[in-house]
Amino acid sequence: MTIVPAEEMEKYIGQEVGVSDWFEINQERINQFAEGTNDHQFIHVDEEMAKSTPWGSTIAHGFLTLSMVTFLSVDKTVMPENIQMAINYGLDKVRFMEAVPVNSKIRGRFVLSDVQYKKAGRWLVKHTATIEIEGKDKPAAIAEPLTLFIVTE
Repeated sequence: MTIVPAEEMEKYIGQEVGVSDWFEINQERINQFAEGTNDHQFIHVDEEMAKSTPWGSTIAHGFLTLSMVTFLSVDKTVMPENIQMAINYGLDKVRFMEAVPVNSKIRGRFVLSDVQYKKAGRWLVKHTATIEIEGKDKPAAIAEPLTLFIVTE
């Protein structure tokens, strides 16, 4: 993690600011996500039926992969000094590029894309997050998460 005075964050725009460790997506995690979202499509949860798909196994839900961005970005981004809190502000753009087969490992690669001062110590920060799959050339997803940092001025 890179912590800098808020006014200096713009210097990092366009730079890669962190790469996470690899993290395995196993069937238990996929099943838990299916339970939490009521998305039990066979390509995610039926290991036998999923053998006949182009992937030959179950695959992670796209939104499971996307939901891992926050976890993968911990300690891998640029943040302003004197943070009181950080709030998930949403996403600007998301593209799912490649399925994540069960037991694959993913990691996040983060580039600082934009920094905007809003008002009263509020900084809106955008990163471009590329979710890579170990051993594959094409990423699982590319997303632009937004974080609102509230700092003491």
